[in-house]
Amino acid sequence: MSCGNPHETDCSEVLDHLYEYLDNEMPAGDCAKFQEHFDECHPCFEKYGLEQAVKKLVKRCCGSDDVPTDLRGKVMGRIEAIRAGEVTPVPPPGTPVPPVSEPTAESPAAKATGT
Repeated sequence: MSCGNPHETDCSEVLDHLYEYLDNEMPAGDCAKFQEHFDECHPCFEKYGLEQAVKKLVKRCCGSDDVPTDLRGKVMGRIEAIRAGEVTPVPPPGTPVPPVSEPTAESPAAKATGT
């Protein structure tokens, strides 16, 4: 998405980090760059407004639900493992998964299981 005009901060960068901006999770200097971009770029400003409205709606509808402690721990553990490079993220639903080939007699998996 872009308005077609050149900006100091590219539209793709703004949209890639939109939730960091919405959640106040970026340095003040970056926030200022994003605010300047929104002042100049109507399509990005519309996207910002839409995402902000969705966050408010979710908070209003689901914000009072308590998250089970064990679920929170599992999610945070998974996030940390992904950040550390220990595991790969799960692809989004609908993403094609490459087929797993059956072990052949010569494959290490077949030799380990004796098949």
